[in-house]
Amino acid sequence: MSLVLVGTSHRLSPVEVRERVALDLAGAAELARRMARSGEAVCLSTCNRTELYLVDSEPEAAEERASQALLGDEVELYRMTDEAAAVHLFRVAAGLDSLVPGEGEILGQVRDAYDAGAHGPVLDRLFREALRVGKKVRTETAINESPASVSSAAAALAQQVFGDLKGCRVLLVGAGEVSELAARALAARGATIGAVTSRTQANAARLADAFDAHAVPFDRLGSELDQADVVVSSTSSSEPIMSRDQVPARKGRPLFVIDLAVPRDVDPAVARLEDCYLYDIDDLQAVVRESLNGRWREAERAEGIVEREAERFRDWQASLQVVPAIASLRERAESIRSGELAKAESRLEGLSESERRTVESLTTQIVNKLLHVPIVRLKQAAATEGTGYVEVARDLFDLPDDENADPRRKPR
Repeated sequence: MSLVLVGTSHRLSPVEVRERVALDLAGAAELARRMARSGEAVCLSTCNRTELYLVDSEPEAAEERASQALLGDEVELYRMTDEAAAVHLFRVAAGLDSLVPGEGEILGQVRDAYDAGAHGPVLDRLFREALRVGKKVRTETAINESPASVSSAAAALAQQVFGDLKGCRVLLVGAGEVSELAARALAARGATIGAVTSRTQANAARLADAFDAHAVPFDRLGSELDQADVVVSSTSSSEPIMSRDQVPARKGRPLFVIDLAVPRDVDPAVARLEDCYLYDIDDLQAVVRESLNGRWREAERAEGIVEREAERFRDWQASLQVVPAIASLRERAESIRSGELAKAESRLEGLSESERRTVESLTTQIVNKLLHVPIVRLKQAAATEGTGYVEVARDLFDLPDDENADPRRKPR
């Protein structure tokens, strides 16, 4: 079984392309179920990436299915297999492939994708290891210090525009985690969170209470825009929710709109209005680059952790190829052992029950000791030299060539 990764991200595609393949968690779970019909699948879809991780006995066919699902004829995609795919996911979980290196939200997004996926033994191991690596990088390096999220970068950009955020009134559109993080970052810089609106009124009320703000109905978005200085929009809508016609004349009052959603919440035409300044998630890259000074050394340390952990996963994945051969070897040895004891049954009739258990234990220990070194060598060779040793072992011990053996069988 091979590990296959197909996807696109902010490093390859601008937001107007990424939004075409962006999925909410339910959509990602559904796609994973469809992709897993002959193996395993997890779909990771965030503002910055949409990726499919598949495990299949026919990797080329799996890659083609994933490419079609992610509009490969229209969207530029990257494709990786096995160790390269594992390294990529570990880098993603560690925050090394994020728009803001070290940002914290991605680890939770990886966990959510894993929980919603159709995973089996390989992707279960891969994603659990990725989550462990992500935590290890944040514990052993300082890569997540100082603004460590897109939301923080958005607040920094707002401060660059206004100079001083004191007295600036913020309207939050959407009441999820990204909006809350942006609100905290803006409030910390002196801005006032004035209103929160969301399709779910209860969520808007919850977030508004946290900042002593007003929760307003979603259909009043247009009227709230007239009172806002800064708008942060981050919803899961599949199409724009803020149009040019909704924005009232500013009369010399600048309106700063930060669209953190993918797909985008705000019609790009808003940027052409007088006194309106619209920034989407890709526009934050300049702010991010300025915040990276001092992080590169920590990023190098994090890359070293990722590389070492990816090698461990590679060795584990390679060992799966020898599990059926090891199981067959043990079965053959046990068959010979039990067969020889059966032949000697007439000579063992006088033994007591305790003496019989001693013979059973002794012959089992002899078999285990004889097999120990060959099994260790098979596992080591699989990690460094591929499956050549497996074929030699099958030939030497006359083992069946069981192509349909279950790789999840664990040798003792």
